[in-house]
Amino acid sequence: MLNISAIPIYEDNYIWVLHQGSKAIAVDPGEAAPLQAWLRQHQCTLEGVLITHHHGDHTGGLHALVHADLPIYGPAAIAHINRPLQGGESLTLLGENFTVFATPGHTLDHLSYYGAGALFCGDTLFSAGCGRLFEGTAAQMFASLQQLASLPSETKLCCTHEYTLSNLRFALAVEPNNRALQTRYDQVCALRAAGQMSLPSTLAIELASNPFLRCEQAEVVAAARAHNANIANAVDTFAALRQWKDHFR
Repeated sequence: MLNISAIPIYEDNYIWVLHQGSKAIAVDPGEAAPLQAWLRQHQCTLEGVLITHHHGDHTGGLHALVHADLPIYGPAAIAHINRPLQGGESLTLLGENFTVFATPGHTLDHLSYYGAGALFCGDTLFSAGCGRLFEGTAAQMFASLQQLASLPSETKLCCTHEYTLSNLRFALAVEPNNRALQTRYDQVCALRAAGQMSLPSTLAIELASNPFLRCEQAEVVAAARAHNANIANAVDTFAALRQWKDHFR
């Protein structure tokens, strides 16, 4: 069975590590030293790297990790990628099958990886939120989120940032009457107060509490319309929510 661990880096990033026995795969190593320390502590050899997109807090450790025999999977234009992907591929990693999804929106080159019951989605789908639109359009991000939301509900959500609590504050502004959302907020407050991470989430939890996956719910539509009256469909609702979230404090 594949084990999944998280290594905190920077202020709120995680490097995810898939490991089995003495072999490991790292996802988005923004820093090399914490990953290398983890590998030594657990007596594991790095067998490969998965990269979701080109931002430096996801790729910054590659230069210190790369060697001739290390497969590094990700978007083709990123330095040190030697197994270029564009979405639609299937990979076998540590004996498990993984599917690669193209998930543009946050960036145009963004990829997500699904396998072993887990989704490694970088900055596309966050716990209780989604990534900012730095390069893609609202329609692209909405389509990417819909694609990920169609995976099995028990899928573990392994995103790259510890943004859950701030995302939940926004979600409560959108859906103040959502009891599942209020319960989740209380749970995450307790976790963070105890110094524990809020991840992984699951898609079932996200479908019940993440406003960016609930763009057809009446309360979500009404809240979005209060910020943008020109809403005709779910993509418009998503775009209004994302713009609102960009300025939410």
